Amino acid sequence: MIIYLIKIYRYIFARPLFLKWNNLLYRLSLSGLGILNYENSNVSGESFLINKIVSQLNDEGVIIDVGANQGAYSLMCAKACPSAQIYSFEPHPKTFLSLIKNLPGTNFSCVNKALGAECGMLKLFDYKDNDGSPHASLYSDVIEKIHCSDIVSNDVDVITIDSFIGKYKISKIRLLKIDAEGHELEVLKGASTAISSRMIAVIHFEFNEMNVFSRCFLKDFIELLPEYDFYRLLPSGMIPLKYSPLNSEIFAYQNIVAILRGHSWVV
Repeated sequence: MIIYLIKIYRYIFARPLFLKWNNLLYRLSLSGLGILNYENSNVSGESFLINKIVSQLNDEGVIIDVGANQGAYSLMCAKACPSAQIYSFEPHPKTFLSLIKNLPGTNFSCVNKALGAECGMLKLFDYKDNDGSPHASLYSDVIEKIHCSDIVSNDVDVITIDSFIGKYKISKIRLLKIDAEGHELEVLKGASTAISSRMIAVIHFEFNEMNVFSRCFLKDFIELLPEYDFYRLLPSGMIPLKYSPLNSEIFAYQNIVAILRGHSWVV
């Protein structure tokens, strides 16, 4: 049936005359699949995820917010589960000052470091005329080529999730959220021990055009997390991701959720 419909559609619409129509239809379909829904946390599906997963935390495991920016995501988590211990990582020195002002209370621990595959120092790039923006990235091309702006850089400390949880004796991570402007895969590589030990129940990360410049595919995440089931967030739910290059390797804003199979913490 689908082949028949494709033949009909192609016969009618595969013409230069319908370029704008086909682009419009493609853009609308992406939104229906959970892609480029970035306007707010309700549209992106983040509110759905937090209310479904974090609200059922019941004190089992901490929350780690990587790329916390000014703390909006951490605050949503705290509202959904007031007893949760939340570690909020923000490497930019200016943004970090806003973060610590916005996250009052004892259940927040703000950490002025970047996370990656290994400990060390890296340069964090941002707009020359807006240093401290939400787009700060460890990849200069994000600012120069995607946003077409001049850059400024800050030297930032980089640690790994494994080293951090070892130092603070963390045994369970209920939710690991990563918004690192293209550096998400490297953050997960730095959590290899936690992943292999099945310590992390739910991983939420962004996948977008920044991954073009960090040179990683969605397949790289799937191969790194073989014991997880993958989903893409919708405004009020999530759909399973069955990998295929055609449907999966779309370099545009989307929220991906990986849930550990058979984990007793996940409801």
